[in-house]
Amino acid sequence: MQSVLLAVDRLNAFIGKLFAWCIVILMLAITYEVFCRYVLRDPTSWAYDVSLMLYGALFMMAGAYTLSRNGHVRGDFLYRKWAPTTQAKSDLVLYFLFYFPGILALIYSGWNYFQLSYLLNEHSSFSPDGPVIWPFKALIPITGVMMLLQGVVEVVRCIICIRTGDWPHRLHDVEELEKVILEEAALNKAEREATTRGSL
Repeated sequence: MQSVLLAVDRLNAFIGKLFAWCIVILMLAITYEVFCRYVLRDPTSWAYDVSLMLYGALFMMAGAYTLSRNGHVRGDFLYRKWAPTTQAKSDLVLYFLFYFPGILALIYSGWNYFQLSYLLNEHSSFSPDGPVIWPFKALIPITGVMMLLQGVVEVVRCIICIRTGDWPHRLHDVEELEKVILEEAALNKAEREATTRGSL
C-alpha cells in the first residue's frame, strides 16, 4: 500500500516541479515587457495575458504537489499539539465535509468552463491580440483530478494513522523553517540536559 501512496506522491511532485518552471518563463516575459515598455517605448500586447496564464498554471498545478508534502495552511498552533490519531480523525472528517465536495465541484464546473471555451475557440479579451485561452482553462479540471487523486491518498494515510497510531512515511524535499528551528531547539535542550546530568 505504501508504494502506491508514494507513487501518487511522486507523480504529483513531478507535475508540480515541471510547472514550477513557469516561474522562470514568467520572469523572462515580464523582464522583456519592462524592457520593451521603458527602453523601446513599445509595450507588448501579450504580456498581461501570458503572465496571468503562467501564474495561474503554476498556482493550480502546484496544489496536489503541496498536498502530497503536507504543505497546505492549517492551524498548526493547535494541530501540532494533538496526538497523531486525533490529527488523522480531524483530517478525515474535514476531507469528507469540505475537501471532496469542493474538488468534485471544481472538476464539474471546470470541465464545463473548459468545454465552452474550447467550443467557442475563446481568446482573451484583455489585449487586442488576445491569445487562445482554452488550453489554460483545460488545466482547471486536470488540477481537480490530480487533487482528487491526492486526496484519496491522504484519506488512506488518515486511516492508516488511526489504525497504527502514527502517520505513515511520506516524501519530503523541503522543510518549513519553523519546524527546523523547533527541532534544533529541542536537540540543543536535550544536549544541555545531558551535559548537566553528566556534570552531576
